[in-house]
Amino acid sequence: MKKILYRKFLLDCLLFFLVSIISTGVIIWVFQAVNYLDIIIEDGRTYSIYLYYSLLNFPKIISKILPFAFFFSFSYVIAKYEMNNELLIYWNFGVNKISFINFFFIFSVFIFFIQIVLTSFVVPYSQNIARSLIRTSNYDFVSNFIKTKKFNSTINNLTIFTESKDSVGNFKNIYIKKDTDKDSFQIIFAKKGILIENQNNPVLELYEGENTSFFNNRITSFSFSKSEFNLSSFSTNTILVKKTQEHKTKELYECVIVLTDKNYKNDIQIKDKVRNCEFKNLDNIISELYKRLIIPLYLPALMLISLFLIIHSKEKINYSRYRLIVFLIGFFLIIFSESTLKFVDKSLYNNLLIGFIPIIIILVLYIFIISQLNYKIKLKKN
Repeated sequence: MKKILYRKFLLDCLLFFLVSIISTGVIIWVFQAVNYLDIIIEDGRTYSIYLYYSLLNFPKIISKILPFAFFFSFSYVIAKYEMNNELLIYWNFGVNKISFINFFFIFSVFIFFIQIVLTSFVVPYSQNIARSLIRTSNYDFVSNFIKTKKFNSTINNLTIFTESKDSVGNFKNIYIKKDTDKDSFQIIFAKKGILIENQNNPVLELYEGENTSFFNNRITSFSFSKSEFNLSSFSTNTILVKKTQEHKTKELYECVIVLTDKNYKNDIQIKDKVRNCEFKNLDNIISELYKRLIIPLYLPALMLISLFLIIHSKEKINYSRYRLIVFLIGFFLIIFSESTLKFVDKSLYNNLLIGFIPIIIILVLYIFIISQLNYKIKLKKN
């Protein structure tokens, strides 16, 4: 009977947890997807690229909201069971409160490992695929980004304008401005042009035009009947460089070793793996590792806070106010866990101290709950 009761409670919690995390994640994803519209509007990529890129950011959203959904779900279900007198049935059937706490504390450790997998493997992998998707879609991008009767400046240091474009892909009256330096630039005008792919390199073939260069206050100009303008060397305004959060946890850890250990500081192989493996970025790399490996430790602490709701029954106290206090404590701990990122730096001892904070909080909370329950048991015996 006890197994059935445990299973029912766990299934109710998991169902509410999954519904809350997926529904909240979808809402946030929809709002964030609007920010990715520049992939289509500015960069000229297809809607399928946009949708795929947006979906690849969904795991990141889930990892961000998991602590909130986890704490809220279990707190809500425990409070609901108490208000409906269902917890009383559990205690009357011989379910021990301490055993109940131990069971769900162990379950929270399982959720902790799921969050570790999300932040350390799934999210970096999906973010890296998303970035690769943008990098490998350059030809579609070039062929789509040139809009007629509009100055297209999506490509860095390059502006292109064309009067019209026919169904075959021929451009009419093309204007190109290329910035070569702070005070130097090149202007090309052509009556006709066509975009072709030459061995995966996008090239504009221009006809009947003029090329004017401004360099060191000197102007040079010449006319041409046919000319080629290579677009393969240009990059878009969309960030294509691999970010810190897109690297594997192992790579970031190796980067920290390289930057802090004199025996490994000349390891070029690791620095090549991690694009941002430089001493000036060490704080960011350590903060990323802290987010992945330490902040998930607050999940068991959040579970213990939600289990505060079984210490007292609604007949003994003002349960609505007590429930509100527990919710506020939980949300404060979530905010506190994120705020500790500000104190992460290059100091090993400082980081170890910050890393032990969630472990200390877990021990204090667990001891407090068990002592409260044992005290109540002694009162009943007396």
